[in-house]
Amino acid sequence: MSQETVQILVDMGFQKEKAEKSVSMTGNQGVEPAMEWLLAHNDDKMEPSTSQEGSTSNIKSETNTSSSTIAKSYKCEDCKKLFTDTAALEYHAVKSNHSNFSESTEEKKPLTEEEKKEQMKKLEERLKEKRKEREAKEKEEELEREKIRIRSGKEMAAAKKKLEDENIKKIMDERKREKQEEKIARDRVKAQIEADKLARKKLYGQASTEKQPTQFLPISVSPQKQTKDYTETKLQIRLTNGQTIVQTFNVKEMMAAVRVYIELNRSDGDAPFCLMTNFPRKVFTSDDYEKPLDQLGLVPSAVLILTKPQQ
Repeated sequence: MSQETVQILVDMGFQKEKAEKSVSMTGNQGVEPAMEWLLAHNDDKMEPSTSQEGSTSNIKSETNTSSSTIAKSYKCEDCKKLFTDTAALEYHAVKSNHSNFSESTEEKKPLTEEEKKEQMKKLEERLKEKRKEREAKEKEEELEREKIRIRSGKEMAAAKKKLEDENIKKIMDERKREKQEEKIARDRVKAQIEADKLARKKLYGQASTEKQPTQFLPISVSPQKQTKDYTETKLQIRLTNGQTIVQTFNVKEMMAAVRVYIELNRSDGDAPFCLMTNFPRKVFTSDDYEKPLDQLGLVPSAVLILTKPQQ
């Protein structure tokens, strides 16, 4: 039981027994519930306890048997306040740090109605202040919790954005690396094609020089049987997006060179493709890419069509 609550109620003018009972009946929840209980049971009569009856009989017997003066209260010599029992005295000592006490024959007068009202008013004001302090503390705690929640949300959002940025950077670096590797590979193929072209031109130039003296020998050939010796062929290449590119190739170029040219100059993306002709219909295989254009029947001109690879 809280002696502080009991003493506050006693200071307000309530009997100590009723104050203790109110604190006990309200579960020791504080001054306000105990005071409300007292106001609701103010007219209730307190049954005298055995200890009270015994003490009363002892006091009477002591009064009858002894002529000495009986102490009716306790007095604080430091502040001159009177207390009805040792419990109130101890509470005052703890609260004020006073230590000079003595027994007194003075009887502590009960509070008048005006004093009770004044004490009640002070108590209500104290309760209001405590309620305001509690509400202010709760608001402060709620505000602090909200700040923590907002801060945690910002930290989570920042961590999420950082992770997304890192993932995007990794993807961009990977794409950049792939494009760089693809460019290096294309440059290598392109350089090889140019080297092959120069080698073939040199070879064909020597062959034409060797055949030049026999070029003017008289030959009796009928015009109907004479066939033209083509050195170039014109290829029209239809892309998957409907656009067409046209390029002239040496008849001795490999089909693989045509494929590389398409990969370097196409405008329909970089999806895998196969090459075919419609008239006659023919789909070129991997073996055909190692053959020259004249052996594949693509001279003096032809139309090549890009199609999706067959599954």
